[in-house]
Amino acid sequence: MEFNQVINQRRSIRKYKDKKVDHQLVCKCVEAAILAPSWKNSQTARYYIIENEEMLKKVKKEALPEFNAKNCENAPVLIVATFVKNRSGFERDGTPTNECGQGWGYYDLGLHNMNLVLKASELGLGTLIMGIRDEKKLKDYLNISDDEIVVSVISMGYPDIDPDKPKRKEVHDIAKFY
Repeated sequence: MEFNQVINQRRSIRKYKDKKVDHQLVCKCVEAAILAPSWKNSQTARYYIIENEEMLKKVKKEALPEFNAKNCENAPVLIVATFVKNRSGFERDGTPTNECGQGWGYYDLGLHNMNLVLKASELGLGTLIMGIRDEKKLKDYLNISDDEIVVSVISMGYPDIDPDKPKRKEVHDIAKFY
């Protein structure tokens, strides 16, 4: 599939078929995420992948708000995306390299997540990136270190809807050329 085709077909999916996703397809998506650039090649992105039915039910019910739990009701995979704090955007002595500081960890994880969701789309899978979640419960349920910041939960599965492409701004709306 051509790159432009992948980026044009990707949508946020809020309804999934009740169908398992092969573990190897999930691994391919994570492999694509690994190829994303990061600050000084720090590679601080981390993924906690939930495929177990009992854990999926628990996380959807207890660590997501009701509307997000409904949006990913049949999703057979949830991916909790984190990054290791105080590394990306920081010097070895712990001082921020510039005014963005911790922001570079978020930025790098976003690059990784974009690769992940684009690969999923190429493989015929749908995803939804959810930022409203209970970090404390996720850290507890998945044994996530205090050295990591939970940023998002990504649902993944086979789409059971084909949403229209939302209106997008044009180049002249967002870019200034000098």
